[in-house]
Amino acid sequence: MTTTPDTPDREAFEARYALRVTARLSAGSEDLPQDIRERLRVAREQAVSRARLKAAARRAPAAQAAGGLSLLGFGGASLGWGRQARGWMGTLGVGCAVAMLLLGLSLVEQLQDEDMLLAAAEIDAALLADDLPPAAYSDPGFAAFLRGVRP
Repeated sequence: MTTTPDTPDREAFEARYALRVTARLSAGSEDLPQDIRERLRVAREQAVSRARLKAAARRAPAAQAAGGLSLLGFGGASLGWGRQARGWMGTLGVGCAVAMLLLGLSLVEQLQDEDMLLAAAEIDAALLADDLPPAAYSDPGFAAFLRGVRP
C-alpha cells in the first residue's frame, strides 16, 4: 500500500522524477536520426507546456471563480470551500439552495405584509367600535382636545 506525500514533498518528488525521465530520454535519443529527435523535442515541449497549464490551473482556482458562473458549479471550478464542482449534480444542489433561499425570503416578506395588514385592521376596528364617529377624528377641535388645549 502506498501513501501520497504531502504537497511540498510531492512537488519535490515529481521534480526529481521528471529530471530522471528527461535524462533517460535525452541519453537514449542521441542514437536516433535527426528528424525523429526534432519531433521528440517538439512533443516534449508541448507536454511540458500542458503540464505547466494544468499546474497553474490547479494552484489558482480563484482565478477561474472570478467569472461568477463557476461559483454555481459550471466549468468544474472550485465552489469556494475547497470542494470541486460535481458537474450537473453540483449545479443542481447549488440551484436548490438558491431556490430555497429565495422561497424563504418571499415567505418572510408575505408574513411581514400580513402583520402590517392585521395591525391596520386592529386600528380600524378600534376606531369604528369607539363612541366617537369617524368624522370627529378629522375635526381640528378634537386634535386640540387630544393635546390638552382648552379654548
